[in-house]
Amino acid sequence: MRLRRHRSVPCAVAAVVNPARSYRGGMAETQREFVPRVDTGELDTALAFLSFARHCVLKKAGGLSDEQLRAVLVESGTSLLGLVQHLAETERYWFGHHLAGGAWDEGQEHGMNVPAHRAAADVLADYRAAIDDSDRAIRAAGDPEARFAVPVEGTRHTLRWVMAHMTSETARHAGHADILREQLDGTTGR
Repeated sequence: MRLRRHRSVPCAVAAVVNPARSYRGGMAETQREFVPRVDTGELDTALAFLSFARHCVLKKAGGLSDEQLRAVLVESGTSLLGLVQHLAETERYWFGHHLAGGAWDEGQEHGMNVPAHRAAADVLADYRAAIDDSDRAIRAAGDPEARFAVPVEGTRHTLRWVMAHMTSETARHAGHADILREQLDGTTGR
């Protein structure tokens, strides 16, 4: 199965195409983008929506200072940078380790607690690298029916399953990022 690389409509283009978008309450959306229109096959469509969710997370982190990225604005202790770090780890865990069979060291996991010595730019670059690695693993598997190399609790799930799981995980955290970004500087929209 051949996968096509998905690129969503850039923010600036989306604003020109549909500048009047706003939330029902009248709040202007400053980062509006359309969802993917890819419908050329199961894997292409799944990758397009996962890529869109990933892009939304990175967009929410764009243009902020290190201090803003590390700001904790909710009781759970969540920060934008922590979300990005967590998502990089989950990409590697699910696609790199379970799907592709790569090594995994739980001792290297930080979750959402970004060490003070770790630069924000490094965390963002690491997420982009994890995405690239995951996309290579997805393309190598190539078939939604492809099974995990490393089982989870005895089950060798399919590529289809992990794509659905990671899309929901990433989209959920993109929603968290939406709220944190709005609290930081008023930026809204998906």
